[in-house]
Amino acid sequence: MTTRILPAVGDPDAARAIVTLLTQLPSAEPATPVPDSTSLLDTLARLAVDSIDELPEVVLVHERIGPVPALELIREVALRFPAVGVVLVSSDAGPGLFSAAMDSGARGLIGLPLSYEELAARVQAAAQWSVGVRRHLGRGAGADVFTGPGGRVVTVTGAKGGVGTTFTAVQFALAAAASGRRTALVDMDLQAGDVGSYLDVQFRRSIADLAGIQDISPRVLQDAVYDDRTGLALLLAPADGERGEEVDDRAARHIVGALRARYELVVIDCGTQVTGANAATVEMADVAVLVTTPDVVAVRAAKRMVRMWERLQVRKAEDTSMVVNRWSKHTEIQPALIEKITKTRATRTPVPAAFKELQAVVDAGRVQDLDNRSTVKQALWALAGELGLLAGAEDAPSASTPGAAVAIRASGPVSRLRRGREG
Repeated sequence: MTTRILPAVGDPDAARAIVTLLTQLPSAEPATPVPDSTSLLDTLARLAVDSIDELPEVVLVHERIGPVPALELIREVALRFPAVGVVLVSSDAGPGLFSAAMDSGARGLIGLPLSYEELAARVQAAAQWSVGVRRHLGRGAGADVFTGPGGRVVTVTGAKGGVGTTFTAVQFALAAAASGRRTALVDMDLQAGDVGSYLDVQFRRSIADLAGIQDISPRVLQDAVYDDRTGLALLLAPADGERGEEVDDRAARHIVGALRARYELVVIDCGTQVTGANAATVEMADVAVLVTTPDVVAVRAAKRMVRMWERLQVRKAEDTSMVVNRWSKHTEIQPALIEKITKTRATRTPVPAAFKELQAVVDAGRVQDLDNRSTVKQALWALAGELGLLAGAEDAPSASTPGAAVAIRASGPVSRLRRGREG
């Protein structure tokens, strides 16, 4: 039997050494190493789309992988792709790290410098375990067995305050729930979250109550989630903003991982500020949406956000879907220009400027009651389908197609944007 092995190694020299030794193993088929945690998760998710049999039997995670720490990455891979045997490669092969690696879901620990015998034994054991799991799943282990990459995670981030981030996230979640998907809506705007206010919900629990819990069981998660009459499962931001500091990047990964395993779709409002928690969330997301309005200040803020994500290795610009809110055909800054400036992917459906349709439900805190005839609601629900968030919408056209690009006029604020494009 051929054993497919995917190394995740950030250091080029270490990657060459590992691949050289792997090629000497009998029946081993090492893949080209991936350089960081984002590439590893993206690669596994892409392979898992068709079948779990497309996944490698073994993933080797080097101790210096980044930006996600090795143990956190192992936990994420074990949760999302449980039919893959993960082995940690580390210079510390002591019992403390071994125990921590096993707790995170690893199937073995290999010490550095590498030895052929130890590498062969650990890879073989992990591969045999992986084959056994897949054989079990192939016999039909039941609907409760977690067999793939889990539910989809979509993050909604605002270029700046006031661009409609929370409203967009709420409507995405409502659209998904209405289509029949089991959907969770999470408020990751930890200091100023308004999801509860938009839906007229008050609840004693919040995301901060999950921050210190290492193993989030379904019962613990359910205690923190509010089951709304709209059909959404709500995980709200803390009422006391200072408690938001309790949710760091590590806690965010655990929480999002637990939600992904329980719900078909997890929509996360990440607000407009970059914190460790929401940066980790955007990195984990299957779909990352950035909301802007078609004005100079907002578009520059969007470009600034995208550049920051790239510097922090959170998200590449081309992997970000740009939603243009409050658009009209008379707007000088059109989606095609925003796409060019930010180097993101503009969605095809811009959201019209029609706040009068929204004012009554927003002021009442009842956005779920927005009339179906609202052009804003129709656009946002169409966007949810375009992004693949609705049941049966996974085969919708990709959001990489540029927005409904109308001719750009070169006067006014457009020229100011062009002058500042390289800034």
